[in-house]
Amino acid sequence: MVIIMQNKLKDNSVGIVLPKTVEIKYGLQLDCGKNLENFSLTYETYGELNSKKDNAILICHALSGDHHAAGYHSVADKKPGWWDSCIGPGKPFDTNKFFVVSLNNLGGCKGSTGPNTVDKKTGNEFGPDFPIITVNDWVNSQKLLADYLEIDTWACVAGGSLGGMQALQWAISYPSKIKNSIVVASAAKLSAQNIAFNEVARQAIITDPDFHDGRYNNFGVVPKRGLSIARMLGHITYLSDDSMRQKFGRDLREGKLHFGYDVDFQVESYLRYQAQAFVERFDANTYLLMTKALDYFDPAKEYNGDLSIAFENTQSRFLVVSFTSDWRFSSSKSHEIVKSLVKARKNVSYSEIESNNGHDAFLMPIPNYLGVLKNFIDNIL
Repeated sequence: MVIIMQNKLKDNSVGIVLPKTVEIKYGLQLDCGKNLENFSLTYETYGELNSKKDNAILICHALSGDHHAAGYHSVADKKPGWWDSCIGPGKPFDTNKFFVVSLNNLGGCKGSTGPNTVDKKTGNEFGPDFPIITVNDWVNSQKLLADYLEIDTWACVAGGSLGGMQALQWAISYPSKIKNSIVVASAAKLSAQNIAFNEVARQAIITDPDFHDGRYNNFGVVPKRGLSIARMLGHITYLSDDSMRQKFGRDLREGKLHFGYDVDFQVESYLRYQAQAFVERFDANTYLLMTKALDYFDPAKEYNGDLSIAFENTQSRFLVVSFTSDWRFSSSKSHEIVKSLVKARKNVSYSEIESNNGHDAFLMPIPNYLGVLKNFIDNIL
């Protein structure tokens, strides 16, 4: 076991990490009009907070992410946290210099208060009664976590996809509490096509006979078919045609056609495997919740649709990154953010990374991508 961990540490890993959970004993007024009291947030930290407490970085996760962004929970773990390529000694988010905080968002299913946790008022699982959460709500709850950690100002808030939306919202909601914002493979609002993909995924879950109006745990079942289809649909949109062609092509799993409706092609087998793995680790109600948060995000809405006005009071520097093969959060969406920031006369850097990995590129250790992040972050302190 020691040798295994030594090999992992050669990759500049933060090593073994343990999640922590804090109970926030303040009521949080949500955008939906409801008030959430005494909620918990699960998080991990990497590196050390300095004496000035000015080296803290907040990492915001995407739709199916969680607090485990780097390192390992045990020596038996086969894979590290979801952004391990970016977080650790000598990596872009250098834990020799920075105190990195990653949390499981409110409404998540990995320890933070959400649909699969118990409502202390009723003694029952929240299930479908858990209120709809917005990106703005997440940022407000993250501010309470910062207060608990005695972090007055984030050196940087960063995230990809839905995480990038949170980084934008932080700069808008708390302009004096964030010095840098890194927005990767994201958008200021979803396109109609993206909302449509999310609705198909939700309908797959909701119409599953085992969904039981969101109270499936009361019946000892899980809407596996619906959640599987939702994951397969989503996963296809996260990849590019080039990456799928290179990885699978039209390869047959067993070298021949079976002339039936079971698996013939490698790509079919891959999607089913991904779906099964997802069902075992994610909650269906949380999936519904997260996709709605994506759909609702639109910070320009309060400013007559003018995003540049939404950015007027921001004080942070911005780094916006997109990927050439990302068609779900295309570079044109990043261009909209950059143009609005320029119009608002803000300090913004932009990089479009050549990649054939589709939307999932933001999770990949692409050298140019890591270089862009590192160059920007090295100038923070």
